[in-house]
Amino acid sequence: MLSSVLSRRFVLAGAAAVACALVGHTTVAQAAPQVVRVGIMAGEDEDVWPIVAANAAKEGLELKIVTFSDYNAPNEALAEHELDANAFQHGPFLDAQNKAKGYSIVPVGHTYVAPIGLYSTRWKSVAALPDKAVVGVPNDPTNEGRALLLLQKLGLIKLAADAGNTPTALDITENPRNISIRELDAGVVGRALTDLDAAVINTDWAKKVGVDIEKTRIAQETADNNPYICIIAVNEADKSAPWVSRLVGAYQQPNVRQALDKAFHGAVLPSWP
Repeated sequence: MLSSVLSRRFVLAGAAAVACALVGHTTVAQAAPQVVRVGIMAGEDEDVWPIVAANAAKEGLELKIVTFSDYNAPNEALAEHELDANAFQHGPFLDAQNKAKGYSIVPVGHTYVAPIGLYSTRWKSVAALPDKAVVGVPNDPTNEGRALLLLQKLGLIKLAADAGNTPTALDITENPRNISIRELDAGVVGRALTDLDAAVINTDWAKKVGVDIEKTRIAQETADNNPYICIIAVNEADKSAPWVSRLVGAYQQPNVRQALDKAFHGAVLPSWP
């Protein structure tokens, strides 16, 4: 009788062990990380996203970072589902791409803002700019609009009320100091700075062409209520997917804030609380 009871106990114990093994196996399978493909631009962001990836791994996401050198490519790849998300653009750029290309891509979280600035090697302040000063601006629609809005905020020009975030020189309604706007390629306007009275230059381009930011910047956008904050974006169909909030949360962390400062040397400002 005793041996029968013991045998039954061993059988039950063995069955329990098998059950635990099966549960453990199932748990491992369920905990396998979800792969999320994220498109970014080559450059400083390549030093930041490994930190984001490490944060994401703790939340069950395995980030596959894909780098691009063409600013049009990440949205095309996202729309074609070759990516799950991208992080390289600000809102007005995305709006323009959605409108022009028929994409259904939406922002899901803020990353940083790279304030655009007004630079001059000839004049020490905005007030010192002379009448008929020649001011260079980037000639692509989004950045030209951004540059003109900065000039308006500085009191140098006034734009049509309905110009929105993408005004052009044709939208200038008042120009009391007869400033001449010279439209140049974004990569050229910084190199032309010494030939101009001033130029509105994207921070990344100013760095790339060797502009002394601290010595020549005479004005800059603020981060407050700035429509040009860069974003993480996904296809609209994915915006409520559980992995999206985990991806955004992995980015908006103190160690990413530190990584941004180190990678960009203070040229960008984190844009989350």
